[in-house]
Amino acid sequence: MKTDEHEYVKRTQKDYPMSFKLAVVREYEISKISLKALSSKYGIQGSHTIKSWLEKYGNFDWENKNLSEMAQKSKEQELLELRQKVKELEKKNARLEKELEDKDHKVAFFDLMVDMAEEEFKIDIRKKSFPEQ
Repeated sequence: MKTDEHEYVKRTQKDYPMSFKLAVVREYEISKISLKALSSKYGIQGSHTIKSWLEKYGNFDWENKNLSEMAQKSKEQELLELRQKVKELEKKNARLEKELEDKDHKVAFFDLMVDMAEEEFKIDIRKKSFPEQ
């Protein structure tokens, strides 16, 4: 069922992946763009949504109302970022393993084709190495 482009669709915090939330927080901290501009840029509907992400995942010290000098990430944020990175690396690893398996099948197929061609046409296609001296 398609929705109209201008139709309001209520979204929740769970609709946004963690990597997206962290990227928005990082962009806010680096570029100092306004929360309203970020909301409109990424289509985030709630006015408090990005602020709550900043409180959870940002480097701002909300109790003292200043940016921490070391700007260290919270343990929770580091853990979430590391988990996200592990997931990305696992996906990449699975993709590369699949590609390697496909390449191995391709090599086996080409070897079989060369063997068949050598047998059928009675010619040597593979390069023979020189005997050791």
